[in-house]
Amino acid sequence: MKTNFKHTWLLLSLLISPVFAQNEPRTVLDFNKNWRFYLGDEAKAKDVLFNDSDWRTLTLPHDWSIEGQFSERHLSTTQEGALPTGIGWYRKSFTVPVSAKSKAVFVEFDGVYRNSEVWINGHSLGTRPYGYSSFRYDLSKYLRFGTEKNVMSVRVDNSAQPNSRWYSGSGIYRNVRLVTTSQLAVDQWGTYMTTPTITNQNARVSLQTRIRNTGGKPQTVNITSTILDATGKEVASATVPTLRLIDTLTITSQQFDLKNPTLWSIENPYLYKVVTRIYSQNQLVDTFETPLGVRSFKFDPATGFSLNGKPMKILGVCLHHDLGALGTAVNRRAMQRQLELLKAMGCNGIRTAHNPPAPEFLDLCDQMGFIVMDEAFDMWKKKKSKQDYGLNWDVWHKTDLEDMVRRDRNHPSIFMWSIGNEIREQFDSTGLTITKELADIVKKLDTTRPVTSALTENIPEKNFIYRSGALDVLGFNYKHEAYADFPKTFPNQAILASETGSSLQTRGHYDMPSDSVRMWGKGGPANFKDGNPDWTASAYDNEAAYWGSTHEQTWKVIKKLPHMAGLYVWTGFDYLGEPHPYPWPARSSYFGILDLAGFPKDVYYLYQSEWTNQPVLHLFPHWNWQKGANVDVWAYYNQADEVELFLNDKSLGVRKKTGDDLHVMWRVPYEAGTLKAVSRKAGKVVLTRTMSTAGKPAKIQLIADRNTLRADGKDLSFVTVNVLDEQGNLVPDANHLITFNVKGEGSLAGVDNGYQASLEPFKVSYRKAYNGKCLTIIQTTEKSGKITLNATSEGLQAATIELISQ
Repeated sequence: MKTNFKHTWLLLSLLISPVFAQNEPRTVLDFNKNWRFYLGDEAKAKDVLFNDSDWRTLTLPHDWSIEGQFSERHLSTTQEGALPTGIGWYRKSFTVPVSAKSKAVFVEFDGVYRNSEVWINGHSLGTRPYGYSSFRYDLSKYLRFGTEKNVMSVRVDNSAQPNSRWYSGSGIYRNVRLVTTSQLAVDQWGTYMTTPTITNQNARVSLQTRIRNTGGKPQTVNITSTILDATGKEVASATVPTLRLIDTLTITSQQFDLKNPTLWSIENPYLYKVVTRIYSQNQLVDTFETPLGVRSFKFDPATGFSLNGKPMKILGVCLHHDLGALGTAVNRRAMQRQLELLKAMGCNGIRTAHNPPAPEFLDLCDQMGFIVMDEAFDMWKKKKSKQDYGLNWDVWHKTDLEDMVRRDRNHPSIFMWSIGNEIREQFDSTGLTITKELADIVKKLDTTRPVTSALTENIPEKNFIYRSGALDVLGFNYKHEAYADFPKTFPNQAILASETGSSLQTRGHYDMPSDSVRMWGKGGPANFKDGNPDWTASAYDNEAAYWGSTHEQTWKVIKKLPHMAGLYVWTGFDYLGEPHPYPWPARSSYFGILDLAGFPKDVYYLYQSEWTNQPVLHLFPHWNWQKGANVDVWAYYNQADEVELFLNDKSLGVRKKTGDDLHVMWRVPYEAGTLKAVSRKAGKVVLTRTMSTAGKPAKIQLIADRNTLRADGKDLSFVTVNVLDEQGNLVPDANHLITFNVKGEGSLAGVDNGYQASLEPFKVSYRKAYNGKCLTIIQTTEKSGKITLNATSEGLQAATIELISQ
């Protein structure tokens, strides 16, 4: 049979190319599919004619490190998580229609970790060392149009180690887009929304627009912008009837009066949308959308923080950017799940520790009602790791900080910029000049939000970042004993606790007695006589790193001090890397309120009892112990005066919180049976909680967080896997190896159990339960249909769950 190679290539090009909308003035296209990937270095891979046919085909975002095996040989320090790094190459072939020849075509990367270089058709477009920056390149003058293929090559070099104090991931781990505009268009991140005055009757809205003219000659344009409410109804508009564009970049302003505005808040994160249209010679040449949230906030040295005039505490957590078993590869649903779990706990704030996050994360914070401290750097010129960003500081810090602010400044969730975390320049005079420089960079781009930095040194004369006078809000990490004296130490300064806690827990593990606090020394277990041979920490809130405190110690101080605007707990979730206090084989942190799999530790309910208005009664630990052992039983509760505990229907007494305590405790001689707690207010029962001694493991239970999914190839269902006895009780020490099989329109995206020293890989079809639980993550395909997950284990009754993708 004769083969028509031209026809075959046209068909292939349709498969590998984005779909261009011919008549749209601006197209933003998913550029994530059909990349070729090679782990290793290949100098010729930038060449158009290089043969990559034996490379792996994948869809971005992609983190190659998370696919590897945990190994001690991957440790450059104990910090990064013991997964492989190295060098990787990505290549993509695509076509561009002839209709785009007169337009501007860009590729936008939300983040590449790290030291990336990008080529198009053999031409180098540039390098970007910082792994957390978003950036774009203009492809226009190097493209081939029509049926000729274009080849993009990306080299990612994460081989120089150590370059991070936590797990960074490796690769093109955030989304990529192909953006096509006319020669007259709103520039990248080219709008800036502010609300200079807000009343119940009217909000004054100001829109600044930066227009790019690359046509080579002056142009006259008309600009119309409209504000749409959440239903899509137009509620305000403004027009610039005639604007002469002489330079390549021109900035223009528009003003709106928004009547009876609905305010953006934690409880009601209401979003408007601003649509900007540019016309040239009565032809629409560009359309650009900007989110708008109308809100006001204030920091006061005496009374703390208020949002829309309402006093409130910032109840925040710090988050690193990894997504547990998914690594750092961005997935919107995985981030949404994290935020849902934190919202249910009562959290209202996120600190992006210690780098700019994915833009989708900020979109979610806008939509779900979180206030965000957007953080730029973990170090300045003085390094913390041998190969870290300090090496790139002189050349890149200004560009990276400007790009963060331009990209993020329209998010209503962001209420503060952080220019650094525990920066070493705070200890010498270089902190004076660098702090002023960075704050000035921010203020030139955004005057509506304060600038802070997370500081460790709270002695004024010793802290050069503070002495610079450039910080609007002082953020202090740890040392909660000093908080009460801050109005005297730092008079007339707004202050928050930018990092607190570093409390240590392993979910479901309990060491007794529990009524004394144990601090882990600088040297790790060698300096901690009760260090455990299985690398666990007790889930009672009574262990912390030497620099930190327990959750209860810090919160009960901050809740009483009106001048403390709030806190950010270290951390919301366990994260890969930084496994203090244990060395290898521990490979992830112990600091989280939730473990790496997203299962709440007991302290989650402490915060829920303090930070929400929902009734809470949480009883722990489990009730499987050796006969005669003395067991410390704790309860977190709210909306009640007292809690009574019963063992096999025999009362063990009533406990009430005394002083500023946040929990109650009983010391109970163990006997098998049922433990019951009853909370009461004014004698009336509020809540009852029971737990029973579990028998032998008998069966598997599967619980999906969502049973109906989107058939978009990205959506996820997080399926909790429990090991139960015959009566349906969780078996608290079950550690069965469970095997998973997925059929239908889905695949297994990852597995986990939350144990910080588990060395099983994440990208396999099996997982040992840890303390009775593990997790499997199911990802959809792009086809609608059923997804069937089957879980089996020797000696246990199997379980099956069916999901629907549509």
